[in-house]
Amino acid sequence: MTLNDAVAKRINKLLREKNMTIYRLERNSGIIHGVINRILAGSNKTVTLTTVYRLARGFDMTVFEFMDDDVFRSEMLEID
Repeated sequence: MTLNDAVAKRINKLLREKNMTIYRLERNSGIIHGVINRILAGSNKTVTLTTVYRLARGFDMTVFEFMDDDVFRSEMLEID
């Protein structure tokens, strides 16, 4: 699993937990329309720290809270 895949899984999990739409996440985070869809579809191959920060802000959490998930602790996580 790539880092982008892990971020996509975390986004999906938080969207379900917070009963939030992608549109609402885009509005809350300031991420332009479509970027989150590209992350979720796997067509975005690199996720920057700025994007992670904005995602966390969109979910009303810190970067540490966003990254505090088993998906980022997986031994199968590929970091290139």
